[in-house]
Amino acid sequence: MTGQRATAPEPAAARPALQVTDLHVTFPGEHGPVHAVRGLSYAVRPGEVLGIVGESGSGKSAAAQAVLGLLPDGTAVRGSVELDGRELLGLGDAALSRIRGNGISMVFQDPLSALTPVYSIGSQLVEALRVHQDLSRKAARDRAVELLALVGIPAPRRRADAFPHEFSGGMQQRAVIAMAIANDPRVIVADEPTTALDVTVQAQILDVLRTAREVTGAAIVLITHDLGVVAGFADRVQVMYAGRPVEAGTVDAIYYRPRMPYTIGLLGATPRLDGPTGVPLTPVHGAPPSLTALPPGCPFAPRCPVAVPQCHETEPDPAPAVPTAVTPSAAVAPATAAPGHAAACHRSEEIASGALPRAEVFAGAGGTPSGGGGSPAPPPLADRAPTRANRTPRTPQQGVTQGPRPGTAPPAPPPTPSPPTTPSPKPPVPPTPHSAILEVEDLVKHYPLTRGTFVKRTIGAVRAVDGISLVVREGETLALVGESGCGKTTTLMEIMDLAAGQAGTVRLFGRDVRDLDRAARRALRRDLQIVFQDPTAALDPRMPAGDLLAEPLRTHRWPRDRIAARVPELLETVGLAATDAGRYPREFSGGQRQRIAVARALALEPRLLVLDEPVSALDVSVQAGVLNLLDELKARLGLSYLLVAHDLSVVRHSADRVAVMYLGRIVESGATSDVFAAPAHPYTRALLSAVPLPDPRKERARTRILLRGDPPSPADVPSGCRFRGRCPLYATLGAPEQRRCEQQDPPPESVGPGHESACHYAGPGTAGHGPVTPLTGG
Repeated sequence: MTGQRATAPEPAAARPALQVTDLHVTFPGEHGPVHAVRGLSYAVRPGEVLGIVGESGSGKSAAAQAVLGLLPDGTAVRGSVELDGRELLGLGDAALSRIRGNGISMVFQDPLSALTPVYSIGSQLVEALRVHQDLSRKAARDRAVELLALVGIPAPRRRADAFPHEFSGGMQQRAVIAMAIANDPRVIVADEPTTALDVTVQAQILDVLRTAREVTGAAIVLITHDLGVVAGFADRVQVMYAGRPVEAGTVDAIYYRPRMPYTIGLLGATPRLDGPTGVPLTPVHGAPPSLTALPPGCPFAPRCPVAVPQCHETEPDPAPAVPTAVTPSAAVAPATAAPGHAAACHRSEEIASGALPRAEVFAGAGGTPSGGGGSPAPPPLADRAPTRANRTPRTPQQGVTQGPRPGTAPPAPPPTPSPPTTPSPKPPVPPTPHSAILEVEDLVKHYPLTRGTFVKRTIGAVRAVDGISLVVREGETLALVGESGCGKTTTLMEIMDLAAGQAGTVRLFGRDVRDLDRAARRALRRDLQIVFQDPTAALDPRMPAGDLLAEPLRTHRWPRDRIAARVPELLETVGLAATDAGRYPREFSGGQRQRIAVARALALEPRLLVLDEPVSALDVSVQAGVLNLLDELKARLGLSYLLVAHDLSVVRHSADRVAVMYLGRIVESGATSDVFAAPAHPYTRALLSAVPLPDPRKERARTRILLRGDPPSPADVPSGCRFRGRCPLYATLGAPEQRRCEQQDPPPESVGPGHESACHYAGPGTAGHGPVTPLTGG
């Protein structure tokens, strides 16, 4: 940036820019010390990316804050943190302030909390520059504009005067990255930099971080829970569990030859865009231990399906991430185990040698767990054919298992991908006709924009939902996908309201909701229930689980004896024990709370469940169990789902059909297999290309379609095609074709059996899209 490190030095010849040795972090707690980080060691060289992954509470963020000296007073930190050979632990705040943002900088998870709301973006960049460099205000201002341009902020000179709240989430994160690289740091620590962002914005941010590494030559420590992000970006990976590093090695070694059962479980629990269909995920049963009362031996032993007595007695040594030779991202690791691959597992050598095959580590561990920390789950019962169990006389329902669904293959082993190939799309299978239970036609929801204090006048409207049509058929899952602000949740709320909307028709189970009186609407709500994104917010913390499940039954005046029988039945249906009825929400893990939310939605025996981001707040290992549960319930009880999700890998795994929304409209819809294998709309193609795969080789071979800027405001919808301002195809068209896009709003048109796309010129293989590898699975 200043010319001193315009290109990255050769990593293999350089000493580590950052070396952490035997780091321990302990917080004071009400029930005793919290051992958040226990023996973490790693080294990262200039130009290298180290990915640190693990579940929530594994100590990733605490370790990052310890490196920069950002932990609160009273925290005990010991070990060693060296930046270019200089010890940082023990330095005072004044000395650390001269290093932060200069020698080492940080990109935080929430950019809005990292930016001062009362100062403009440019002012904050100028301050960061002048604190560490002898620059005039004008020179610093010019440099700030250069930095904003470098990270892709449009009109940087004008936007430098904007305040943080005037930036979108993606632009805020870009501004934080610009601040992080302002002084050419030696090390950039990125703590979950893409967690709260849409997949298209995530791709943009990762591209900006790549640019930052190329320009500054900085080492990057990337902390994330997303295994797909690490696969395509990191050179080496370190896996953390219960505050301790449990496996470390090159990215290829970790993904293709994992030696630690926890790593194998994480990979098997991750839904894949290119994964097989009809196969349950591999959940990692239980929950991480309390860091105030760790069990003896390996902390993963209570959840490990291949634990032996030694695992419960002796904790293995931690796995340091210290490189022996840096492997560039473009290279492919050899087939044998690479030097520097370490695992904190007593059976790691058996796994590495093949004496304990990786495919067998989680084989047979498919029974539904209690989620950890609670009562054991009821024993699995024999499968039965799918029935309309939610409409049968009052007979106890069987417990749901996580085993293979009838007619499907056994659970997939943890992925051991082969070298990249281009799979052939499967021929379309004619859909089996089912009756429609939800029909939405030309639904509209606009919110008025008003001005004035005493006399308000309407000056415009926010066109949140602007004429969408969709159908959910009996026994199927329809997924609504799209970026934040496209109208997905507003659509759900309009459907759940069961009221006459501004325009359009909603028919549930053949009945037009506009014709319903109050009693009929109340009765219809039995058949339509919702599961919210955050179970902690959805469940009353003052009520035990049994009362939470009984509340809707009492509201609909069920007799006491039926309620008493129904509550334990519901708990067992979602894989919990009847004895859990007396526990409060805070006593359950996140996955268990979401199971209770699902059980509550099932209480009144509905026919249609609306799922609003049901697994986005869960760790990947817990997410797998909930997704398997939803699949089992759908097959057993004859349920239908309307699913809203931003994770297209989850949609690929769970949905039968998909509808892609953009700025209040559906731009593409069809069978999930058809849309994912041959996307017709340029927006859909961009979404799919942006989804990371937990496969390093495939990630290195893929081509991203990076969209320009952010979606337009729904209060100022463009004329003609709403997507044209960001469309990569539009830029390649001639003047007459562009005028058509500017003047005519494209209607949905058939591009295949049951497959529609709202684009004048798009179709599978259309020139101008850029290559997109077909994403199909077995």
